[in-house]
Amino acid sequence: MERTSRLIDEKAAAALVQDGMTVYIGGFTLSSHPMAIVREILKRRVKNLTIVGAATASMEVDLMIGAGAVRKVITSYVGIEGHASVGPCFRAGAESGELEVWELDESMYYTALRAGSLEVPFLPDYTALGTDILRFNPDLKRFDCPITGKPLIAVPAVSPDIAFIHGAAADVYGNVRFNGSGFGDRTGARASTKIVAQVDKIISNEDIRMSPHLTSMPNVAHVVRTPFGAHPFASPGSYLQDNPLIGEYVQAAQHYQKTRERARLDDFLRRWVYEPDSHLDYLERVGLKRLLSLNEF
Repeated sequence: MERTSRLIDEKAAAALVQDGMTVYIGGFTLSSHPMAIVREILKRRVKNLTIVGAATASMEVDLMIGAGAVRKVITSYVGIEGHASVGPCFRAGAESGELEVWELDESMYYTALRAGSLEVPFLPDYTALGTDILRFNPDLKRFDCPITGKPLIAVPAVSPDIAFIHGAAADVYGNVRFNGSGFGDRTGARASTKIVAQVDKIISNEDIRMSPHLTSMPNVAHVVRTPFGAHPFASPGSYLQDNPLIGEYVQAAQHYQKTRERARLDDFLRRWVYEPDSHLDYLERVGLKRLLSLNEF
């Protein structure tokens, strides 16, 4: 059977997201978030999303909250390393009660995703025993182990409708490579019904088959070619994060968090999300000199 290309553009990828869906957004801290697709999702003005962020989520989740797309967040942490200890829009939403936060620590976060990937209703964990997490998240249930009699926590499965991840390269048939560890993206992807990978470059299937051990994630549903697609975040082996642009966002978001006045935040969204018609338009706005100054080598 002849294989079919799975290559689509960022607009088609974002069109897969509908109001109320549960969406996994990959990456970790200041690296490898699928920002080209995130920006397109926000342009579609979707609402009431449940966002499953990375175990250490960053501006990508905070930006989606600030744009009004998110109803609920599932992750162990939202902060912007080196810029803000807690995501400003995340904090504003949590403090006001407008944002539902599914409280859990990093161990339970991965336990929930593993349960989702195994298609079981829950898996046991014990790391939060003796803490207040069970009081703040009533979905977590304490029970006694039927084998040892010791107390455990039943962590419900988290099963996103779709996962968006950023990789270094892929062929058009959905075989993805990471540079470096790939963080927790394999776990999030396995738990999800559909996987979409944006990558910095497309490589040949011959290249994939010559080094099959380098394939980090095979057979994803769709591939999106997005050079500098993680910007303003880093992509290991290709480019570093754009700290000035991340800092610009943080200043605007912190102003909103402290005053609830949206003008600066809305101006950032206008210039860096809504106005650029495509990912290439966004890159033109960033500028060639600025992009090349982020070269990791």
